[in-house]
Amino acid sequence: MNKKAISLKEKINNGDICVGAVTSVQAGRDEVKKILETGKYDYLSIDSQHAAFNEEKVVEFCQMMSDFNSHVQFRIKHTRHSYLIGNMLDLGPQGIEVPQVELVETAEESVKNFYYPKIGARSWGGTQRFGLTPDTDRVEYAKWWNQYGVLWLQIESIYAVEKSRSVALQGVDCLSFGPADLTFNLESNPSYSLKTVDECVQEVVNKLAGLNTKVCFRNYTKETRQKYIDMGVTVFLERP
Repeated sequence: MNKKAISLKEKINNGDICVGAVTSVQAGRDEVKKILETGKYDYLSIDSQHAAFNEEKVVEFCQMMSDFNSHVQFRIKHTRHSYLIGNMLDLGPQGIEVPQVELVETAEESVKNFYYPKIGARSWGGTQRFGLTPDTDRVEYAKWWNQYGVLWLQIESIYAVEKSRSVALQGVDCLSFGPADLTFNLESNPSYSLKTVDECVQEVVNKLAGLNTKVCFRNYTKETRQKYIDMGVTVFLERP
């Protein structure tokens, strides 16, 4: 456990601009090193929603990233798998992203399984957990994790936009946008008052005013970053 370094969670909660890079769990050490040595990224993001998923590969990737002292944000395979968040964290990532969230019940289940008591109800166990040492104290580790781990819920429909403040529970660090699926949903609902993804982003930023939860956007290219910063977005996911 590194208690001195400023964690990604602290940076996000402080409203600092945080930029991550999309990569693959299949990426090798040289490729990851090349990405991180640019100094441009606060974290790397891996995905199981739209990519092949192998638990052993996730463990290996997270161990490699631990050697680089870099944060791993992991998107789980499906919204309904939020009950498995604790199990996924036991593989070594420091953060979780839950796709296609619309229900407050999903947000509640995600918080419950992401955090240890007394915030949540995550089960104790797992030798591959990030920050675990042979002499780890259960109570101290749980307290540390609850102040360290990063939880995102993904906004991908107009219903989610409308419910964004309700799902931004204490412990939800970011509402992250899935612009492609949100575009599908906007096209299917032409009478909706908001017509573009950007209008939805601004709406969610406005709805979250005064809350700790920040907005993450998959801008993918740094050339568009400033536009979203001006809108109030503080967390970004780009291609290296």
